[in-house]
Amino acid sequence: MIDTFLVPDKTVINAKGDGAAVDVSGAANRVFLLNLAISDIVEQESLDVSIYGSADGAAWTPKPLTNFPQKFYRTQHPLLLDLTSHKDVKFLRAHWEVGRWGRGSETPMFEFSVSIREVPSDILKEATAEAKALV
Repeated sequence: MIDTFLVPDKTVINAKGDGAAVDVSGAANRVFLLNLAISDIVEQESLDVSIYGSADGAAWTPKPLTNFPQKFYRTQHPLLLDLTSHKDVKFLRAHWEVGRWGRGSETPMFEFSVSIREVPSDILKEATAEAKALV
């Protein structure tokens, strides 16, 4: 069961960058719950976080597999990532870009993390059954 971070807790950034590669090849299921947690910011700035995949941990997909909506404030934002159609993806990593405008320092500052947790198959089956019942 995968339960770790793509960006470690309390990571402080002030420029664009990438997290470390995380091996997801051992996951029993290919559906993951990602959570972007922004714990500190300065005013008038933005954070864009995207998730990229790789077969070997070196060459990354040209386009992100998914991305979080642009954020401007402290928040937690969950996001499901379904890799069932991306059988070749064995590694994931986060990429972030920051922006700053207005008065004061032009250097942005975010303290954030991105966690990843494998969604158990029984939860997926239950959610799928509930979704089908609503249709």
